[in-house]
Amino acid sequence: MNYKVITINNKEEEKFLRKGTKKVKDPKDSKIKELIKNMREIMIKEKGVGLAANQIGLNAQIFVMGFGEDFFAFINPKITKYSKEIEEMEEGCLSVPGIAGIVSRPMAVEVKGYNEKGKEIKKKFEGVFARICQHEYDHLSGVLFIDKAIKTFKTDNGE
Repeated sequence: MNYKVITINNKEEEKFLRKGTKKVKDPKDSKIKELIKNMREIMIKEKGVGLAANQIGLNAQIFVMGFGEDFFAFINPKITKYSKEIEEMEEGCLSVPGIAGIVSRPMAVEVKGYNEKGKEIKKKFEGVFARICQHEYDHLSGVLFIDKAIKTFKTDNGE
């Protein structure tokens, strides 16, 4: 299947991005494993560090994140713990081209869900991985980083 990253530059696509996603009925479905492989390839090709299923037009609670050898996939994720320590950092998004923003987020999280093999997992993330995890998790609820940004600004990579 040929997927493309959808953006807020198209009103219909933005409407889809702002809707919550549905739980995956069977995390062990072999099609999910293939989808996650495709999502990772798209994320890398687009020079992203995270990608949620709804960013490629799919109504499913799945996201992938990482860079280099550090790669994680979550099916039906749930963030179960947030640290009290908050940090402000710049974020961008493949679905919001040409805009970056300063977003305040907890510095550490614990997330539960299923991995690409359909196995139940629980992971703790700190720093940049905690931020990416929260950003992608927000996507699954139809929330974009620009909705949480303290301030936004244009970048030079807009289309």
